[in-house]
Amino acid sequence: MTNQHQVVKECLRGKPSAQKALYTHFAAQMLGVCYRYTKSVADAEDVLQEGFIKVFNYLGQFRGEGDLGAWIRRIMVTTAINYLKKNSPYQYDLSFNAEQQVFLHPVSPENPEITLNTKELVDMVRQLPPGYQTIFNLHAIEGYTHVEISAILGIHEGTSRSQYARARNLLITWLQKENESIKLAHYARS
Repeated sequence: MTNQHQVVKECLRGKPSAQKALYTHFAAQMLGVCYRYTKSVADAEDVLQEGFIKVFNYLGQFRGEGDLGAWIRRIMVTTAINYLKKNSPYQYDLSFNAEQQVFLHPVSPENPEITLNTKELVDMVRQLPPGYQTIFNLHAIEGYTHVEISAILGIHEGTSRSQYARARNLLITWLQKENESIKLAHYARS
């Protein structure tokens, strides 16, 4: 997309080629954003479509003062959160018990060196319970504060903080388990 301001103007005039250019330029990146908040590609695609409808409906509110991609991203995150609230048995499970997961073990105080690619980390985040996953994404990835998250989700700030801490601890546990598996596989080959 050569000039975002020109494309926005053409979209506001209803020019289909500009709308297609805007969608094509941002769709893949925004699908990734939507996917982080949903449990399937089909759900993420639904959120993406709904989000782009909002983008085109509210494009006149974009003032051009910031990055268009960041503005679209905020719409996608809000759309994903609303989708979860509306379509999922979405709740904040404060009683999630790590022992219920057979592949988990207690968090140790050590911080092992772990090499992990982005896809593996994203897959681990997606395994978190929905409330943990959402709050982790909002805080760690999107950069929202716990005060902002509590307002977005309609929960107490303390709930946001505790869910984030629990999500983080689960991820650390899973990463340590992954690291142990890698070490065992390495020693088995040696």
